[in-house]
Amino acid sequence: MRDFPSCFGENGVQVADVSCSGVSLSKTSQNLVNCIYQCKLLGKLCLITITWSKNLMGHCLGVEIDDLSHHCLCRVDVKPSLFSKRKGSKCLDVNSTKIDMYWDLSMAKFGSGPEPLDGFYLAVVCNGEMVLLIGDLKKEAIKKTNTIPPLSNPMFISKRVHILGKRVFVAKAQFCENGQIHDLTVECDTVGSDDPCLVVRVDGKTVIQVKHLRWKFRGNYTILVDGLPVEVFWDVHNWLFGTTFGNAVFMFQSCLSAEKLWSSETFSDPSVLPWPCSHSFRDSKSPGLGFSLVLHAWKNE
Repeated sequence: MRDFPSCFGENGVQVADVSCSGVSLSKTSQNLVNCIYQCKLLGKLCLITITWSKNLMGHCLGVEIDDLSHHCLCRVDVKPSLFSKRKGSKCLDVNSTKIDMYWDLSMAKFGSGPEPLDGFYLAVVCNGEMVLLIGDLKKEAIKKTNTIPPLSNPMFISKRVHILGKRVFVAKAQFCENGQIHDLTVECDTVGSDDPCLVVRVDGKTVIQVKHLRWKFRGNYTILVDGLPVEVFWDVHNWLFGTTFGNAVFMFQSCLSAEKLWSSETFSDPSVLPWPCSHSFRDSKSPGLGFSLVLHAWKNE
């Protein structure tokens, strides 16, 4: 969908102060994706969060740079404007260091979600060195920024997706570098059912089926994807016992080592493992773990 009503450009850019207030969700803005990369910047490891969102006015883009203590160093927000261009740049001075951000979404194609599918680039340059480059128009980005590709590949460590639906929720995930992109489907009908059932599928294949969900509204289970162990956690308490407009949370967490799979049992009944979801979802970037996808599924009955 190329002709969306929003445009990106310097006229639509707002630079937040160092407090970097977070993004709040409302009923009308459940379409939001956060992509978190670990990069080397300012001589140390930093986290760069790319936020794609969609509201009634159109698509929005946010870029935030934090240190590993989660202290925000800077943030740039590109908000919808019917009169601005869909590409631009912004130069920031952070601790006497020049950080440049470049984006071009003039040819970007979007699906049903807020994240562009192709036809775009987003680049972060620090002191003339490319730090992060995403999108398929890499040659155009390198020419525009007059830099070379990043010397070390940034680590894509986490993706957080807010999605609105009724019964079926779909997301995509790539659990290892250069690996296959998989379709993840969560299906659950909690309306008019005395015994709701939760089904999780990967590329159309059922990998988890949880019956008697009212008794098993929280749990975890380990599956294999591309030969790698992926732990799946779920918390559907709000769907079953919360407000009408509540969200469930699912996390797909890959492990850097397969040892974790064999050092712990894989149970046929995932409900036997009580799991404090609030703690695990709060920090999806724990050391020793690989990529994590956190899916916030909002039911719109």
